Amino acid sequence: MFSPRFPQLRSIRGRTFATSTTLSALNAVARSTAQQLSADWKGTSATGGTTKNFIGGEFVESKTTEWIDLPDPSTQTVLSRVPQATHDEFEQAVDAASQAYKTWSRTSVITRQRFVMNLQQLLRENADSIANSIVLEQGKTFADARGDLLRGLQVVETATAVSTTLLGDKLEVSKDMDTYVKRVPLGVCASIAPFNFPAMIPLWTIPIAAVTGNTLVLKPSERDPGAAMIIAELCQKAGLPDGVLNVIHGGVPTVNAICDHPAIKAISFVGGDKAGRHIYERGTQNGKRVQANLGAKNHAIVMPDANKNLALNSIVGAAFGAAGQRCMALSVAILVGEAQSWLPELVERAQKLKVSGGFEPGADLGPLISPAAKKRVIGLIGSAEEDGGNVVLDGRNLTVPEYPEGNFVGPTIIEAGTKMKCYQQEIFGPVLIVLRAETMDDALDIINENRYGNGAAIFTQSGATAKKFETEVNVGQLGVNVPIPVPLPMFAWSGNKASVLGDIGFYGKSGINFYTQNKTITSLWRAEDAVGTRASVNMPTHH
Repeated sequence: MFSPRFPQLRSIRGRTFATSTTLSALNAVARSTAQQLSADWKGTSATGGTTKNFIGGEFVESKTTEWIDLPDPSTQTVLSRVPQATHDEFEQAVDAASQAYKTWSRTSVITRQRFVMNLQQLLRENADSIANSIVLEQGKTFADARGDLLRGLQVVETATAVSTTLLGDKLEVSKDMDTYVKRVPLGVCASIAPFNFPAMIPLWTIPIAAVTGNTLVLKPSERDPGAAMIIAELCQKAGLPDGVLNVIHGGVPTVNAICDHPAIKAISFVGGDKAGRHIYERGTQNGKRVQANLGAKNHAIVMPDANKNLALNSIVGAAFGAAGQRCMALSVAILVGEAQSWLPELVERAQKLKVSGGFEPGADLGPLISPAAKKRVIGLIGSAEEDGGNVVLDGRNLTVPEYPEGNFVGPTIIEAGTKMKCYQQEIFGPVLIVLRAETMDDALDIINENRYGNGAAIFTQSGATAKKFETEVNVGQLGVNVPIPVPLPMFAWSGNKASVLGDIGFYGKSGINFYTQNKTITSLWRAEDAVGTRASVNMPTHH
């Protein structure tokens, strides 16, 4: 156990910094919020305690000897200690899911539907608690944290249509012979969630896995598991039987255990390239179905005929919101023709954004998740200067007086080229790369040559230009005068190229397909074999 009196020293990539183990560094709002969360919820702590595992319907204190400090990104205050779950704890979670599957998979679809109906109401009633946890642990502004939850809530609400989406097909293929298709669950599934959407990504998987009859082992990010723990408790209150959802914590050892365990049939992952490739390769080698959303470099083409005000505001919001820590952030703006003259106004609007702690009134973006993330982002900005780029707005030396230990980087805009490291790599910070193109065809070539394919947008008032963009650009999710074109969950996630591994997408119809497999039955019941089809009303004579 760590002492509550003295700061710990943590070293990340050679930098040593202090983390406070008391709440004194938090401001009054954050401190009160942390205390309330710790008092109200069983599985999470925001006051220096421990995060629990959730196994078989019980919030269980880990017996591990390996703990991961969870510091508030604005102050480095240790809010919780997250366990690296032991081998036995992981096995218990999988066993609980396996046992629950025997009954949950045979539960009626109406019962499973009722669970998600109850869950969506509970999520709405407790939205502020989940958002508060995200602000404390991840650093988002409160408004953005609520958006994190609400986008996940939309998946829950769409999952309530399961009694329709699971309808099968049937055809009489010959006289007295029928062929029909049933969608059946896979079994025990696993979800590995990232730090940047601690509520939304668990809610991409929990409702769809559950309504289709599967059970789930969820591994939240060890950097901010609080939202997932609150959601797990709400699932239990919504009527989800013990063992259908289990939450287990840890880093690489837990991920590898998920990839290797023979009882786990499918893995859903959202995160970075390196981890995604590892999980996809290791999981598929072990015969598992895997969907993996990886890195991105999303572009926006700005045409000279665009609505300038809409285009500039949209790009600033989509590039710097959540401190750029979104896989669908607009991280590249391609200014076409005369739109190149709009760069000073783009810089001016970015300069007006307020960077501060997530609970601060008027904050537009908060800190990065960790000192290591800040160091990486600053390094990539520096690489642009080394490669001949022009940093026209530099957020590296930003200071937030109220939060001297915060992982803050201010909005940064770089004029760059496509061969530069800052363009080739996903930065995952509040950094916008600006490229120049003479024509729309030049802009399309830039996007299509990039290895990533999550999303792209165009700003124009020409329908013909928009149609050409829609037809010729090679990415999966397109926005026309829409900066972050993430499809609502009645559709499905459709990123492509190096942004995705696996051929079945997240949520929507794809989500139903991912968590089910087809059984096709052909049956023959000859009409002439039927006996006693006509009832007799005569008095029996026993002849």
